[in-house]
Amino acid sequence: MTSDKKLILNAGSGSPLAGKLPALFSAHAWTEVRLDIVPANQPDIVGSIVDMRGIVEDGAVDAVYSSHAIEHLYTHDVIPAFREFRRVLKPGGFGLVTCPDLIAISRFILAQGAEAVAYQSPAGPIRPIDMLYGHAESIANGAIAMAHHTGFTPERLARVAMVSGFSQVRMIEGRCFDIWALLLTPETPLHELEALFAGSMLQAFAQKLQEQEAAEPPQPAQA
Repeated sequence: MTSDKKLILNAGSGSPLAGKLPALFSAHAWTEVRLDIVPANQPDIVGSIVDMRGIVEDGAVDAVYSSHAIEHLYTHDVIPAFREFRRVLKPGGFGLVTCPDLIAISRFILAQGAEAVAYQSPAGPIRPIDMLYGHAESIANGAIAMAHHTGFTPERLARVAMVSGFSQVRMIEGRCFDIWALLLTPETPLHELEALFAGSMLQAFAQKLQEQEAAEPPQPAQA
C-alpha cells in the first residue's frame, strides 16, 4: 500500500527531542526519517551527512531538514554535505537548514561579552562561546560530537548552497542568534511552499516566495 505522505529527511537529527521537526511538517502530511552519526540518539539511519551514499538513494526524499548540524562539520566537509542534501532530493524538493549566525553572535559579544547568557534553552543557559564552539557543559560530560568546527554567516551559507547545486536560497533571521535558509531547486513549486510556510513560525519565507513569484516574468504559453 502506498502512502500519500511526503518524506522528509532530518539530517543530523540529534536526540529525538532535540531534533524535533518544525510544526509546519505535520505528521499527517509528512513522514520523518531521522539520520544521525551517533547511535545513542536512536536515529532511523546511522550515518554521516557528509556521505549518505549507500544509505539514502538519489532523489529519495521530498525535503531535507537540518537543524544545528552543519556547524559540527569540519570546514572541508561542508560542501560535500550540501551536495548530499541536493543529491537525495526528488525533483521539486527543497532543503531547510538552520545554524548559528556568526554576525548576530559577534554583535552580542561586542555589546555584552562572550560569557554573558544570551538565551535559555532546554539544555540550560546558552552563551556566545556555546554558540561558537559547542555547548560547553554537554562536551564536558562526554558528548564530544557536540563540538563546533566551522561557522556561517548568511552570505557564506548561501554561497555554499549555490556551489553545491541548489538554484536559489532564501534567508530569514531566527529568534536565537540563528540563520534559517530555504534551499530551492529549479523545479521547486513556489506556490506550494508559500502555503506550507504561511501561518507558521517561519512565515517570513512565504512572503519572500510571494515577492519572488511577483518579480518573475510570466512564462510563455505552450503551443
